[in-house]
Amino acid sequence: MRIDLVGKTALVTGSTQGIGAAIATGLARAGARVGINGRSGESVGAAVERMRAEIPDADLVPAAGDVATDEGTRQVLSALPETDILINNLGVFGARPALDISDDEWRRYFEVNVLAAVRLTRAYLPGMTGRSWGRVQYIGSDSAVVIPAEMIHYGMTKTALLAVSRGFAKEAAGTGVTVNCVIAGPTHTGGVEEFVHQLVGRDLPWEEAQRAFMREHRPQSLLQRLIEPEEIANMVVYLSSPLASATTGGAVRVDGGYVDAILP
Repeated sequence: MRIDLVGKTALVTGSTQGIGAAIATGLARAGARVGINGRSGESVGAAVERMRAEIPDADLVPAAGDVATDEGTRQVLSALPETDILINNLGVFGARPALDISDDEWRRYFEVNVLAAVRLTRAYLPGMTGRSWGRVQYIGSDSAVVIPAEMIHYGMTKTALLAVSRGFAKEAAGTGVTVNCVIAGPTHTGGVEEFVHQLVGRDLPWEEAQRAFMREHRPQSLLQRLIEPEEIANMVVYLSSPLASATTGGAVRVDGGYVDAILP
């Protein structure tokens, strides 16, 4: 199966590290022109350098700006006025006792994890439908379906993305544009390493900490290990391609069998 995205432009939010960087790299390998997004020009520039070292002929567009704000979104739209593929990857997460989550924190999680994606979809979707081709994806989480007791504010935002994705898929019905949500399972990133150590302690070596985390906090995983970012990226790149033309309005799982249900 050969995925060819030559001639297509993509934007991946939050793509300077972690899952976003893996997705951007995967899209670039497939030939897409890829907008690299982060809050600062320095972080974006460093990410672009790393990706070009890995893929010398990559066509990368620095698109710095905090898309959780109106001004940051304007900066990104100025750098990349149109795109064929929009990957809404940006997100924040963290453990917090349910009764300790303040109103401001509830708002911040919604604005970063949900509203930023809605704002960009609203900006780019008309151009996609006008060209009769496009791909919009939201990077969701198993936490959308299995709400974690230690971060219900995060789970709430990922549940919201399921609704947002399905709704915009209906808006794009019959246009040649597909809209999907990718449900990612527990994934190995720098941020998750910190989260794991928060829960199981900082004295354990990483491999032991990971096993303890999966055993104690994610025992329903059928994979029984953390997912690597490239494994999430493989699904996203496929859904971004012409090969996935009949997949829309879906919640597509790359969760290692974590969600104990046939359907999301």
